Amino acid sequence: MTEIMNGPAGRVARVRTLMEERGYDAVIIRDEANLRWLTGAEGVFDFTGELPHCAFISRASAYLHTDSRYFNSFEEHMPEGHEWKLDMDGFDIPKWVADHACLEHCRVIAVEDTMELAFYNGLTRAIEDASLCCGIALMHGDLRQMRAIKDAEEIELMRRAQAITDAAFAHMLEFIKPGLTEKEIKLELENYMYAQGADGLAFGTIVASGPNTANPHAIPSDRVVEKGDFVLMDYGARLGDYDSDMTRTVVLGEPTEEQRKIYDLVQRTHEECVRAIHGGVDGKDIHELSVKIISDAGYGDYYGHGLGHGVGIDIHELPNFGRRSNVVEAGAVITVEPGVYLPGVGGVRLEDYGVVTDDGFEPFTTSPHDLQIIDC
Repeated sequence: MTEIMNGPAGRVARVRTLMEERGYDAVIIRDEANLRWLTGAEGVFDFTGELPHCAFISRASAYLHTDSRYFNSFEEHMPEGHEWKLDMDGFDIPKWVADHACLEHCRVIAVEDTMELAFYNGLTRAIEDASLCCGIALMHGDLRQMRAIKDAEEIELMRRAQAITDAAFAHMLEFIKPGLTEKEIKLELENYMYAQGADGLAFGTIVASGPNTANPHAIPSDRVVEKGDFVLMDYGARLGDYDSDMTRTVVLGEPTEEQRKIYDLVQRTHEECVRAIHGGVDGKDIHELSVKIISDAGYGDYYGHGLGHGVGIDIHELPNFGRRSNVVEAGAVITVEPGVYLPGVGGVRLEDYGVVTDDGFEPFTTSPHDLQIIDC
């Protein structure tokens, strides 16, 4: 696995290397996940989409603008020895950026290509108002690409998040029984993760039963679980702002021949695809392998989603095992989650996540792959 500089200081250094390569004098960061990654400030960002923060990174300095709702939290939660200078002066953040660009004599600043248009327009006006001769370049996913390769601190947080997720599955095997609703199972699953130390949920928990399991993103309902049902749980814990992601499908009582057939197919697909993963592989090739296995078994029309996605601060990150070519490098954390979904009958998905190594895939997930049969 390629060695990279560890921790927030290493991440800022990677950004400055990019700046040197591209000729940027500064970069401006608004995306909260990118800011969490760069600052290492754990438990401050609330990911509301309000975007109250902004970073200005030059070759010599790193400034973070926020407001009074977050300022004290940043002071308390920034990692030891950080270089960030915190600021909450003024409410016109584009002007704040332009002022720093003037002070540092910037000629080229770069912004994320996901920056909201209103902020971008405000920044161009602020630069014009300051009579600053400064161009604005777009970074086309550069920080998202950097985040795809995890360092040791990130991997440790995700291992711990997954340990909570695995413990929750073991608990649910004892809890699930006929007569419960999907919503009741969801509530127990989420409460258990919080009781085990989760800071939050990685995403909205999916619990589906019976024919509802044929809907890959089913919303938990008031349907009562019955003997003979598949129950599918797709869920994850959040710890230190990093996510876990796992899916398991169980059956209440002895499975039918068809249930066993599609479960065994999904399990075989998962395990064969994992054996094909290594650093530098094209994610499209791994996805197409999953499609071939399922199609050769006659179920190709019932598998429509990608095989996997990166996980980190966001539940969906780069890279991907999907229809588009993309290199999956060693150090990436990614899911493997094939499925078969038969409308009106039910479906199966089996998902682990873990880190890609130079010559393989190391799962963080420890829950068993074999079909778990709940006695009832």
